[in-house]
Amino acid sequence: MKKPLILITNDDSIVAPGIRALIEVMKEIGEVIVVAPDSPQSAMGHAITINNTITLDKLNLDKEIEHEYSCSGTPVDCVKIAVHEILKRKPDLCVSGINHGSNSSINVIYSGTMSAAVEAGIEGIPAIGFSVLDHSWDANFEPFKTYVKKIALQVLEQGLPEGVVLNVNFPKLKAEELKGIRICRQAKATWIEEFDKRTNPMGKEYYWLSGEFVNQDKGEDTDEWALQNGYISVVPVQFDLTAHHAISQLNNWNL
Repeated sequence: MKKPLILITNDDSIVAPGIRALIEVMKEIGEVIVVAPDSPQSAMGHAITINNTITLDKLNLDKEIEHEYSCSGTPVDCVKIAVHEILKRKPDLCVSGINHGSNSSINVIYSGTMSAAVEAGIEGIPAIGFSVLDHSWDANFEPFKTYVKKIALQVLEQGLPEGVVLNVNFPKLKAEELKGIRICRQAKATWIEEFDKRTNPMGKEYYWLSGEFVNQDKGEDTDEWALQNGYISVVPVQFDLTAHHAISQLNNWNL
């Protein structure tokens, strides 16, 4: 049987250990094509490049992969250029990650990792974003490879509902400590943000964004609860941002 065609990308750059781990797993499943940023693009969200050029460089980081490219653009640019310029046919699956750091709860809005998966979904490609709650460059991805493969195979076999992609987050645990997988909703949480104002040696003021993550959601069906209790969270994410429940209320306005 013909192997599935799998597009791999991320937002931490093509040399990040997380994407290299994801590549190793996907090579066991199908034919792999990699298009990923040439430098870190964390928190780029769904940004695209419109006021600058985009360049591609073909690499040979993995001798088993014929098509592997670093891209000067954003994670979403990577998916767009892969689909419209590199791939001869639509891939059977797009996987993004494994991100160094959480993309649970409200973080999904800012995530370059998840935006790449969402862009693939917009193109009609089943897509998954993978992340681990460990920002370290030396994060250990070994405990999660079995689950990455299992989830990817299920998406290939079962498909996904139209307009839906998966947001998968792993807690920072050893393999034997993982309790399994939970299908969840996104927790209601936010960032309490602050700007650290400083002055450079030339007298110019500048700012560092910092903040504290606050989970206001006490539900036991959320991604935050799952991760805090040793489970892998899987949240189905839709890119139709319409607040359907608010339409009837707005129809009663005097417009």
